[in-house]
Parts: sequence; structure tokens; C-alpha cells
Amino acid sequence: MSKICQISGKTSNNGHQVSHSNIKTKKVQNVNLHRKKIWSSKKNCWIKIKVSSKIIKSLHKIKL
Repeated sequence: MSKICQISGKTSNNGHQVSHSNIKTKKVQNVNLHRKKIWSSKKNCWIKIKVSSKIIKSLHKIKL
């Protein structure tokens, strides 16, 4: 199961976790994904998609 938003295409981000003594270890920042059931006006049915929380806030602008 991939951690990719189906609408925006957002994926995980690589970075460093920095300790108090400035030791850097690799860290993965995953996307905040949710399974959402949305009504599609184009297909005229319900569809299940995995979307990030930022896209959920702007779903009315996208108009699936």
C-alpha cells in the first residue's frame, strides 16, 4: 500500500531528526493520508480515494 495522495500526488519527504547533541539521523515524513468516500458528480456515484488532509480542505474547489 503506497503512501501517495491520489489527487495531488504528494509523497513522503526525507529529512533529518536532530538530537540535542546535534546528531543527525535519517527520518521519513509521511503524508497525512485518509481514506475518503466522495460523491463524484461526473460519474454520478460514490468513489473511495486516499487523499491528504490538505486536499480534503479544498475538495469543493477541485470538483471531482
